[in-house]
This record gives sequence, structure tokens and C-alpha cells, in this order.
Amino acid sequence: MTRRGRVLVAVPLVIACVLALLYGLLAVSKSRSFQFFGEIVNRVETDQRVVALTFDDAPTERTAEVLDVLAAARVPATFYAIGRNLEERPDLGRRIVGAGHELGNHTYDHRRMLGTHETPGYVRDQLDRTDARIREAGYSGAITFRPPNGKKLLGLPWELSRRGTTTVTWDVEPDTFHAGDAAAIERYTLDGVRPGSIVLLHPFCEEGCRADREALPRIVDRLRADGYRFVTVGDLLRLR
Repeated sequence: MTRRGRVLVAVPLVIACVLALLYGLLAVSKSRSFQFFGEIVNRVETDQRVVALTFDDAPTERTAEVLDVLAAARVPATFYAIGRNLEERPDLGRRIVGAGHELGNHTYDHRRMLGTHETPGYVRDQLDRTDARIREAGYSGAITFRPPNGKKLLGLPWELSRRGTTTVTWDVEPDTFHAGDAAAIERYTLDGVRPGSIVLLHPFCEEGCRADREALPRIVDRLRADGYRFVTVGDLLRLR
């Protein structure tokens, strides 16, 4: 084979390898149970019928409504907070903590951080500013982290690993398949939960999240009837 022929054969191979690498990196960035650095948890293996309810993007004006539902049912939960939202609504942050719930870090302004172009300083700032707002709200426990849209790749997991911060994802997310349909959200959650599950709901926006708010009390009642006990993420991690 001539040199030109070998080059023509090699080019498609190189392109195929690059595409395979990019696909692999995309899969890692979206994985709920793997990241290159540090600890990531999407559920806990346990025989106990326990489940952790988690809510992303807290706090907003709808937070009080969710807190009322949880208080009536005596259910603890974990709120993954956006630092900017806590800064704008410190009273709601304090109310979450005062009600016995857990606050986690969901970055300061909810930008995706795949680590492909963000500087280390930017990543640290996103984490530090949100941690500071969480402490100002009165939360004193270990702060876990949830990446925006569940996406992470390089710089973010590296910084979390350096800090010893656990990344927490989920194994049940009804919004992916049934956003806007309260009955379907309820069914999907009940079908998907198993001992040690972490459930992700988005109840805090206005009209788009109404279905999550409507489904929440029914999910709580049905899971409790099935013998489940509700715990925070921190409590769940301590069962490992």
C-alpha cells in the first residue's frame, strides 16, 4: 500500500476514535453513578425501607408550599439550593433549616460546569459562595453537592474530591419522562423506589412545576403506606 493509501485509511480511523472518545466523555458527564474523581452516590444499598426525597433549585416563592406539605406529613427532606436564590431569600433558607431539613450545594447560579473551559477559580467560587449562604441559613451538617442538570466531567469533580465533598445524584427522577403530569409522576416514583433510593423532584418553579407539587403529598402517603421511612441524604449516607 502506498503512503497516500495508508493516510487515507488512517484518517477515518482517527475520526472514529475521536468520536468514540467524545461519546464516552458525554456518557461520563451524564452518568449518575460514575465520575472521574471523588465520591458519587445515586442510591445506597440497604435492606431498610428508607428513601430520601430531594428537591432541586431551592429556594423560590413556592418553597413555603412544599415545606407545609412536609410539615403536615412530618417528613424530612434535602433541598439542593442555588446560592443566588439563598442570597435573595435568606428567610426561606432559615425556614428550611429550622424545619429540620438538609441543605445541599447546587452551585451559585446553576450553570453547567463540565470542566472543559471553566477556570479552577470559577469552580471554587461557585462552591464557596453557595456553601457560605448555606451556613448563613444555619445549616451545620456536612454539605453534599448536586451538579446542575446532573452534568460533571473534569474540573468540578476534581475540586469536589479535593474538598472531600460527596456528589449526590439520584436513581428516581420522574420529571425526565413525565414532566407536567402529576398522576404519571406519582406512578413512576412509586414504581421506581426501592430501599435506599434517592428521589429527585423539581417543585419550585411556577406553572411548569405544579405537577410535582400536586404529586408530592400522594407520593409521601403511598410510600409510607408501603412501609417506607423518609430520611435526609445525610442520614441515608450514614447507612453505608
